[in-house]
Amino acid sequence: MKVIGAGFPRTGTMSLQAALNRLGVGPCYHMRSIVEEQGQAALWQTMVDGGEADFNAIFANFESTVDAPACFYYKELMGKYPDAKVLLSLRDSERWHSSVLESIYLGYLVPRWMEIMPSVGPFLKLTRTMVWEGLFEGRLPDKQFAISIYEAHNAEVQKVVPSEKLLIFNAKDGWEPLCAFLGVPVPEGEPFPHLNDKAEARRNFIILRTMGYVLPLVGLGIVGALIWGLLSLF
Repeated sequence: MKVIGAGFPRTGTMSLQAALNRLGVGPCYHMRSIVEEQGQAALWQTMVDGGEADFNAIFANFESTVDAPACFYYKELMGKYPDAKVLLSLRDSERWHSSVLESIYLGYLVPRWMEIMPSVGPFLKLTRTMVWEGLFEGRLPDKQFAISIYEAHNAEVQKVVPSEKLLIFNAKDGWEPLCAFLGVPVPEGEPFPHLNDKAEARRNFIILRTMGYVLPLVGLGIVGALIWGLLSLF
């Protein structure tokens, strides 16, 4: 592990993932990796449930990490990978809260029964127990409380990580500070990645939420039709 991302989700982490991959500091781990790689959610869930961290298994194919869940365990990762540098991505606190509330938080509003679905269930359970009911204690919509958690984390990172190993970064800063921090050349003629999955995340979770309410009704309709059919036999 060469770079540990300590910045919360919705702080330009997708752009950073693309940038680190482009600079050869990758593959870079992101929350999306949990969905894309089977078994990842279970490894993190073990930690949430009090089990031992298996970072070797989680990051076997990665050289850097950004976003959740890794950002919540940056101190443990620093102990595991003492030579790694730490990257703290930031954005305005109120804009961060608004972005989270309008995108990834919608995953918490998906009906709980969907956690039994093999495709998305482990991810939904992990984010619920680790993030929404864990870190934010079920109070993410409480703007003042959520921002206090966000800002306390950022302050802690800056206090804990030695200054020579830490880069405080905003995606608006572009290539130069990131490349200087990593000791690599700036890609000539390439704009810094500006990826934003807010609309995609919002759309996907709205679809999941709708399915969560519609599918049980469809099931009840089918059961009702079967019962009616059976009754008509008598």
